[in-house]
Parts: sequence; C-alpha cells; structure tokens
Amino acid sequence: MKLTKEEKSWILYDCGNSAYSMAVTTALLPIVFGMFDNVSSSMDLGYFNSIASILIAVLSPILGTIADYKDMKKRFFIFFAAIGVLATASLAFIAPESGQWQILILFYILSAVGFAGANVFYDSFLVDVTKDERMDKVSSRGFAYGYISSVIPFGISLLLILMLGMDQAIGYQIGFMITALWWGLLTMPLIRDVRQRHYIDPEPKPVINSFRRLAGTFRNIRQHRVVFVFLLAYFFYIDGVDTIIKMVVPYATSVLGSDALDTFSLLGILLIIQIIAFPCAILYGNLAKVYSARTMIIIGIFTYIVSCIAAFFISSIWHVFALGALIGSAQGGIQALSRSYFAKIIPKENSNEFFGFYNIFGKFAAIIGPALMSLATTLTGNANVSVLAIIPLFVIGFFIFLTLPKGENL
Repeated sequence: MKLTKEEKSWILYDCGNSAYSMAVTTALLPIVFGMFDNVSSSMDLGYFNSIASILIAVLSPILGTIADYKDMKKRFFIFFAAIGVLATASLAFIAPESGQWQILILFYILSAVGFAGANVFYDSFLVDVTKDERMDKVSSRGFAYGYISSVIPFGISLLLILMLGMDQAIGYQIGFMITALWWGLLTMPLIRDVRQRHYIDPEPKPVINSFRRLAGTFRNIRQHRVVFVFLLAYFFYIDGVDTIIKMVVPYATSVLGSDALDTFSLLGILLIIQIIAFPCAILYGNLAKVYSARTMIIIGIFTYIVSCIAAFFISSIWHVFALGALIGSAQGGIQALSRSYFAKIIPKENSNEFFGFYNIFGKFAAIIGPALMSLATTLTGNANVSVLAIIPLFVIGFFIFLTLPKGENL
C-alpha cells in the first residue's frame, strides 16, 4: 500500500511521540525520580501518573467537542504537543542534587498531559488523513513505525547513560532533551501537511453549544449502539492490555526476585517488546484487510489470554524475554486496530468529541487489573496466581466484542 503525503506525515507523529512513552514514562523518569534523596519511594510516581491521567480524562471530551469546529483541531493539537515537548525538555534541567523533586514532577505531569492531550486530536485526525478502507493499515503503520523508531532516541540515550555512568543523572537528563527534540521535529510534518476535513461549521456561542452537544451525546450515547458496545468491550480488554504493559516487570520481579532482573535485563525486555511489536503491528494491519479488523482484535485478545497463562509458569529470565515477545506480537496490533475500528464507526464531523470518550475509557483502563492482581496475591500469598486474575477482563471484553456487527470494512 502506497501511503499519501498526509498519511506519512500523520504516521511520523506516532514515531515522534512514541519516544516519549518509552524513554520518559517507562525508562528514564522513574530512575531519575529515585535518585532524589528526599523521595521515599520511586513507586510514588504512580500517584502522579494517576493525577495526569485524571486531568486529561476529564478534559478530553470537553476539549474534543470544542475542537470539532472548523480549523480548531490543529490549534488544540499544536497547543498540547507544544506543552508536552517543552515540559519534556524542561525535565533535563532538574538535577537530583537540587532536591526539587516537586518541580520535576510538575514538569512530568505537564508533559504527560501534553502527550495525552495531543493524542486525542492526533487519533481523531485519522478520519481526515485517510479513507475507511485504509484506516486499519494506516493506523497499524502508525503504531508499528512508532515502536521501532522510538528505539533510536532511546538507544542513543542509553548509550550516553552507559558512557557517563548508570548512577549519574547527567546521562538521563541528556536523554530527556534528546526525546524532546525527536518528538518536536517529527511533529512538524503533521502541522505542515495535515488538515481538518471533517468539522462542524462555526456558530455563535461555540463554547456553550459545545457543552450542550457534549451533554446531548452523553445522554444519547446508547443510541449510538455500536459505539457504546465497542467502548464497553474496549474498556475491559484494554484494561487487561494496559495492566500487562504496566505490570509485566513488577510481576516478573515478584516471581523471580530482584536479583534475577537487573537494570540491563529490564531494558532488554522493553527493547524486545518494541522490536517485536514493529513487524507484528504491520502484520495485523495487513491481515485485517483480508480477515477484518474485528477478527484480528479477537485474535489479539486470545493472544493476551495465552500470555497470562504462560506468565503463570515463568521460572527464569529467559521465560520473561519469551513472554515479552508474545506480548509484543499483539500489543501494537490490538491498539492500532482498536483505534481504526473506532474511527470507522463514529460520526466523522464529531470525531474529536467521540475520541474524547475513547480517551476516557483508555485513561481509566488499567484500574481494575492491577487491583485484581494485588488482591489475588494478598488472598493466596502467591504472586504467580495474580496474573490469572486479569483473564476475566479479556473474557468479558471478548464476549461483549462478539456482539458487534461484522459489517464491511469492520
């Protein structure tokens, strides 16, 4: 499939912001945060992640509804992307020696809000850059190239960290700056080439009318049956997906012990997932054209169920690497096809508003899963059992998803 200029520019943004989610959220920031002497535990970072998620989940549908007006989508996108890039760059200037972890966290929350906020409008641009029959492939390529390209700035950062010392903050600080530059540069093509094709014409009192539209959609969302059922199914299975993404390392550490999983091993697992996810996301997109996105999402759900069962039996570091490969094989595909499936079933002129709801379900996902894992561990005293506790999330999501139509292009 030959990509158009708009499609390429849209995909390049995925290549840019994926560097943030890997380098900052997953790898660099937790380590730097733990270097502050006056921080009680690096696990406290979870609270601040929740704050950022709640902020953007509340703002998403409101801002999305306003952004549905003509020429507003790109303005909101630029605003949030700029906040994300600048806040990420600012992380480089807060050294652990300063003891000012509160400022570090402030910039981190701003960067997370910018990242998630820009994604609401970026995802909704999918309806503007391509046609329904191309959405699965374009969305899959966004995730695929995002995964593999994020290895580049992260690899450069990791090399600098190794050269300057794993216990020295300077390498990580330079990593923040590299990530911000990468993200910012790959945002430019979308700003230059992509435009909003589906919109609502301007009207008097746009803010008030936006709130009225939002309230009306919320009241009547059950009338959009396919959208409502998909979001319900998505909430459950993406909760399971996000839980595994966030908990695979803590789970493996609990089962194998921290001595078996050093920093290099953990970073190696992350790289395995990213590299495997690249070709598999493209494969999911290609197969969706033959067997439908609906079928491939179902396969993705089953892959995660198998991953949970396999995780119960891990007993060595090599098992964790194999588990990472299995997770990576479905991770990009199920996320990409969920995005394109949703884009095809929503009203195009209200894409921002509906992607606002999509973002709420995504942001509040991974709430039930970690709680189930913790509860299972507490009740049984066996960390291995905890991973089995999230299988019901995939099963519930699967049965709800089965009720969705098999229509053309779905």
